[in-house]
Amino acid sequence: MSNLYRLADQKARRRIVSFERRELTRLLNLYSMRVASGEWRDYAIDFRPGMAVFSIFRHTAEQPVFAIAKVPGTAQGAYMVYNGPRKLAHGDDLEAVLAIFDRKLRLLLG
Repeated sequence: MSNLYRLADQKARRRIVSFERRELTRLLNLYSMRVASGEWRDYAIDFRPGMAVFSIFRHTAEQPVFAIAKVPGTAQGAYMVYNGPRKLAHGDDLEAVLAIFDRKLRLLLG
């Protein structure tokens, strides 16, 4: 006897989360500013069931320095920033979470 599977049920289980155009533009703007300053060199984007991750690398052959995850439907907020296993920030607004990358201006006297 054959088993019947509903395709709608399978699609619901494998819901792929991705970054929207506005989110991706913001992430790439931040990335390009840090590349220009020489801090970051590479990035990767992973799409997994229930999660999208933008990983930032200082060197291509290393582990990511930072990972910005989008996980909708969590109690901690949809966006999270990790430094290795440490969670640096979380919240419902991407701009608020990315505020940890804002630099403070310093006056340099020469």
